[in-house]
Amino acid sequence: PMLLIDSVSGSIVDANLAASEFYGYTVERMRQMNMSQINTLPPGKIAEERDRVLRGECKHFVFPHRRADGELRIVEVHSSPVVVEGESLLFSIVHDITERHAAEAKLHLRDAALNAAANAIIITSTSGEILWANEAFTALTGYASGETLGHKPKDLLRSGLQGQLFYKTLWQTVLDGHTWHGELVNRRKDGSLYNEEMTITPLRDESGKVAYFIAVKQDISERKSAEAQMHDLAFYDPLTHLPNRRLLLDRLDKALAASSRSRTHGALMFLDLDHFKKLNDVHGHDVGDLLLVEVAQRITACIREEDSAARFGGDEFVIMLEDLSQNVQEAARQAETVAEKIRVVLAQPYRLKRTSASDNGDVIEHHCTSSIGVTVFCDRDNSVDELLRWTDMAMYQAKTAGRNLIRFFDPDMQADIEARVAMEDELRAALETGQLRLYYQVQVDNSRHAQSAEALLRWVHPRRGLIPPMQFIPLAEETGLILPIGQWVLDTACAQLAKWQASPETRHLTLAVNVSAKQFRQADFVEQVTATVKRHGINPLLLKLELTESTVLENADDAIAKMSALKEYGVKLSLDDFGTGYSSLSHLKRLPLDQIKIDQSFVRDVTTDNGDAVMVMTMVDLGMNFEVEVIAEGVETEEQFKALQRYGCASLQGYLFSKPLPIDQFEELLYQGPRRMDDNFAGSFRG
Repeated sequence: PMLLIDSVSGSIVDANLAASEFYGYTVERMRQMNMSQINTLPPGKIAEERDRVLRGECKHFVFPHRRADGELRIVEVHSSPVVVEGESLLFSIVHDITERHAAEAKLHLRDAALNAAANAIIITSTSGEILWANEAFTALTGYASGETLGHKPKDLLRSGLQGQLFYKTLWQTVLDGHTWHGELVNRRKDGSLYNEEMTITPLRDESGKVAYFIAVKQDISERKSAEAQMHDLAFYDPLTHLPNRRLLLDRLDKALAASSRSRTHGALMFLDLDHFKKLNDVHGHDVGDLLLVEVAQRITACIREEDSAARFGGDEFVIMLEDLSQNVQEAARQAETVAEKIRVVLAQPYRLKRTSASDNGDVIEHHCTSSIGVTVFCDRDNSVDELLRWTDMAMYQAKTAGRNLIRFFDPDMQADIEARVAMEDELRAALETGQLRLYYQVQVDNSRHAQSAEALLRWVHPRRGLIPPMQFIPLAEETGLILPIGQWVLDTACAQLAKWQASPETRHLTLAVNVSAKQFRQADFVEQVTATVKRHGINPLLLKLELTESTVLENADDAIAKMSALKEYGVKLSLDDFGTGYSSLSHLKRLPLDQIKIDQSFVRDVTTDNGDAVMVMTMVDLGMNFEVEVIAEGVETEEQFKALQRYGCASLQGYLFSKPLPIDQFEELLYQGPRRMDDNFAGSFRG
């Protein structure tokens, strides 16, 4: 299409047939039109562009023109000034570029989108030369677009950390027309390494042949770093950087399998620092941590690269030796040599210095020994759990024997532990099947009148008869069974109090119940006691809880809070074994006690040992001064009874009055009165 246009007004002077057909107007109609009726730009803008042509500044324009049917087309216009019959006109040749413009816009949009992409993108030839790279690629690698074109990525980015086989597999995949996806380490322009996740997709030409590759890259360095940190947290001790329990157990399982195949022995060691708690108590946990770090370094220096050292927690370390002799005696000697080397090294002095700005810079001199248990293994006949248990037992044997020692696992120890396991199962069954009983020992005033009783736990085994408490109470403490057992004792005692409360002859009796340390330390212990009292509907003043000094004073503030709550509710509180622990007047003053119990170790020789007599008199005076009742336990002779009477002890308990009895015998004793609690009666219960 061609147009002649008045250079001043913009009127169309003439148009050819092609212009008529393109715009949809007749030639005659177009000669009556102005360019502003075709060009969609504002009239002022159109006039401005005509002036530019007249000044010779521009001859080429791209305009949106509207045809007669209303359709907009993008046209490219070439205009030149001409003079026709003395008149200044513009001669314009019009080209329809609508499709080309759309295609170019699409390409521009694609390029803009690829450049705006967060991921780095490059397009390469099938031989690997870079044909195009986006801005994210520059940001990732440090190479500007001009520095990459025509170069191969391997020449710019290769770190050398991937082998030839890696790249051979990659290229074989994409040349076969398949997408490749994977991770690799590349090198930036500045030489720094980064982790990259990359997807390479083949692009085919019209014939279906692979013509280009497009690679999309993402920096995953932060993710890999986070994964590495998570791995370290999962498998390594954050303080010492040694493997933790989880990783050591995995290595031990593999070592057992390897030992079984090679028939070579390995050794497992449990190491525990002696008196480590004292260092924490005196200097604080930060200094304790410094010691643990130094210990870890010393242990590591004593073992081979193929061996393993781990921190299991606290001050407990585990060492695993592999590939020892095929002869068990020689393997044991090899293990002992390493264990002795570790023991000697750990016994050397430590110089521990805090690094915090708040300390005075003093170096803490510390001496520390260790106890080491050792087990030699060779095959998979024994499980990982068994090896750990045996080695732990050997370590405790070293502790029991005096510390700073090495002990190998003794099979006799296993027999003992199996017996304890069997007893644990039986004790659990005893609680479930009603084999546990409460026996009652009377507590009298100094006129031998029954005023209270102590509930004592007994186990009546269906085959072995009465099992002494000292055989099963420590086991219950260790296994945690003391918690359900303790609740059963409390529940049974309150049920008995409810029965006594209903009878005029026994409603005055109080009942003392022993509380274990684990029981007392439960966060809801107070709620357990009050709920039990309420459930049985008893007067809380009739229930007395006996606590040991160690239980109360280990966490004095928590203990006092619980005791105060119980006292406010009405429950009485007694301090058992008074004088045998580490109590002081300051502690005694703070504790909301109703009673202190003089331990039988003072009562035993009260008539023959002046020191014990003075101790008893002092404790009675203490009780009177603090307005706390005093009761003496373990009274077995009339002489002891009379001496305690003279010293002013108002309450007594012991075999002189009665041994612990089942409930029916105990109540029979109560109903008979003081005459049953004389020497002859008591003598019948001794033996």
